[in-house]
Amino acid sequence: MDKATAMKFLIRAIVVIFGLMVLLVAVGFVLPAQFKVQRSIEIAAPAATVYPLIAAPAAWKDWSEWNRRDPQMKITYAGPAVGAGAGWRWESATEGNGEMTFTQAVPDKRLDYTLSFPDVGMASTGQFLIDPAAAGVRVTWTNAGAMDRNPINRWFGLFMDRLVGPDFEAGLANLKALAEKR
Repeated sequence: MDKATAMKFLIRAIVVIFGLMVLLVAVGFVLPAQFKVQRSIEIAAPAATVYPLIAAPAAWKDWSEWNRRDPQMKITYAGPAVGAGAGWRWESATEGNGEMTFTQAVPDKRLDYTLSFPDVGMASTGQFLIDPAAAGVRVTWTNAGAMDRNPINRWFGLFMDRLVGPDFEAGLANLKALAEKR
């Protein structure tokens, strides 16, 4: 291949790569700005046993998949120990840095929270619902948020359920095992 042919090939490759990048960004602008992750599990235990494991930030280390993956996670608690106003911040080399605050609590029934990851500029809201079930309770964990106008984040949001959903499932399974032992 002579120099002229090689140069034409290189220019074409650059144009194709640039075109693909422009296309990915353009498609990103039309992707949904909202994401939602939701998982549920039935737990053979009363709400009075399950709720304290969810509503106390210090109890999350016993069942949360993220805490289990990084036992060295640095955690700082704030506010009351349980319920609305309770929260914590964490720093983790593997799970990222973030903070969660419980915003509303209805004992044995519901817990709402805000979640943020300041390092990546991402925030969301979530909720735990505890409903009666045949052999105990059904716990539903939801997290939802917006990816705003950033087209790259919208691509990330498109896969949020597949990225975070398995962690919700594992966390709920750990919560179930812990609650059913009590």
